[in-house]
Amino acid sequence: MERQSNREGIKGWLNPGRYGLERIAYWLMRLTGLGLLLYFIAHVFETSSIVNGKEAWQKMLELTQTTEGHIILTIVIGMCVFHTANGIRVMLGHGGVGVGKPGRPDYPYKPASLNSRHKLCILASIGLAALAMMYGLAVLFGD
Repeated sequence: MERQSNREGIKGWLNPGRYGLERIAYWLMRLTGLGLLLYFIAHVFETSSIVNGKEAWQKMLELTQTTEGHIILTIVIGMCVFHTANGIRVMLGHGGVGVGKPGRPDYPYKPASLNSRHKLCILASIGLAALAMMYGLAVLFGD
């Protein structure tokens, strides 16, 4: 049986050159979602330590007031801002906002939802996340 050459498997999922900025936004959305879920679980665990007394609470807070803790919080800020901004873009796109008029589906088919407005929104989401992270670094590491 002859093997088909167009089957990339998992490597094809991770190839940003083949799919462009939309695929990067797709993966960032999933990764930030998982990262925020992990942060939520850790935050609930940290907050619940107060039931073990003031000493346990202070010990847990000392872990978060380190350089590593501040860097993790900065990453969480970036994940939160990107996930929110890109999620709004996706919701608006599903509602037809910014998609444009439907066109005839001639080969090679280019979806109207992947137009320059949506690409600009993806870049704006990344930019907003970067700005929020810089602000977070300034607050957490500032004097």
